[in-house]
Amino acid sequence: MSGAAVVGLGAIAGLTIFLGLPIGRVRRASLGLRATLNAIAMGILVFLLWDVLSHAVEPVESALTGAAVDHTAGWGRFVGLSAVLAVGLGVGLMSLVAYDGWMARRAARRTQFGPGAMSVAERSAAGTERFADPARRLALLIAVGIGLHNFSEGLAIGQSAASGELSLAVLLIIGFGLHNATEGFGIVGPMAAAQQRPSWALLGGLGLIGGGPTFLGTVIGRSFVNEPVYVCFLALAAGSILYVVVQLLKVAFKLDRRWALYGGLFVGLLLGFATDFIVTAAGA
Repeated sequence: MSGAAVVGLGAIAGLTIFLGLPIGRVRRASLGLRATLNAIAMGILVFLLWDVLSHAVEPVESALTGAAVDHTAGWGRFVGLSAVLAVGLGVGLMSLVAYDGWMARRAARRTQFGPGAMSVAERSAAGTERFADPARRLALLIAVGIGLHNFSEGLAIGQSAASGELSLAVLLIIGFGLHNATEGFGIVGPMAAAQQRPSWALLGGLGLIGGGPTFLGTVIGRSFVNEPVYVCFLALAAGSILYVVVQLLKVAFKLDRRWALYGGLFVGLLLGFATDFIVTAAGA
C-alpha cells in the first residue's frame, strides 16, 4: 500500500466524525431527551479523558522505570517528558478557560449595539455571532479538544505505516474511524434540542475541527517520530477535554434530570469502551 493510500485512509478515519453530527439538528425534543443527549456526550468525553491521560502517562512512566528501576537511562528524559505533560495539561485547560471567557465577553458586547448602520465594533464582533449561544460555544470547545486527541491518533496511524506495519495501520484506521463516529455525537450533544438548529455549514466546520487533525497527524506521523510531540498533544487534549466535561456537568445539573444524567453517562462510557476494544483488537 502506498503512502498516499495510507494518508487517504487516515483522512477517511477522521471524517467518520461527520456520521454523528446530524443529531445536532434535532429539535422539539423533550427536556429529558436533551438531558440524555448531553449526558451521553459527557460519558464519551469522560472515556476520552481517561484514554488520553493513560496514553500520555505511558512514556513518562517508561522513562521513570528506565531511570529508577532498570538504570538504563538518565533522569533527564523523565524530567523532560514530565514537564511536557504538566505544561501541556495546564495550557490545554487554562487556555480554554480564557478563550471561553473572551468569546462570552464578545457576545455580550454585541448585544449592546443599537439598530441602524453596522458600527466598526459591530463588524468586528460579527465573526463570533454564530457562537454567541453558550451551547454552540461549548460544541466548539468540544471539537477543539477532540481534534487534539485525534491528532495523536493520526500520529499513531502514520508512525505504524512509517515503520512498515501496514496491516496494523489499516486496522488502526478502521478502529479509529468507528471511534470517531461516536465523537461526532459528543460534539453536537450540547446543541441537540436547542431552540435554534445549527446550520449544515456550522456542523461541517465543527467536523473539520474535530476530525481534520486525524489526517494531519497521519501525514506528520509518516515523516518522523517524536515522543515529546506525541505527549504534548495528548496533554493538550486532556486539559481541554477536562474543561469541557466540567461545562457539560454544569449543563446537566441545570437540566435537573437525574436518571437521564446517569443513564446517559453510562451509555456514553459504554460507547467509548466498545470502540476502544476494536482498536485494542488491532494490536494497538
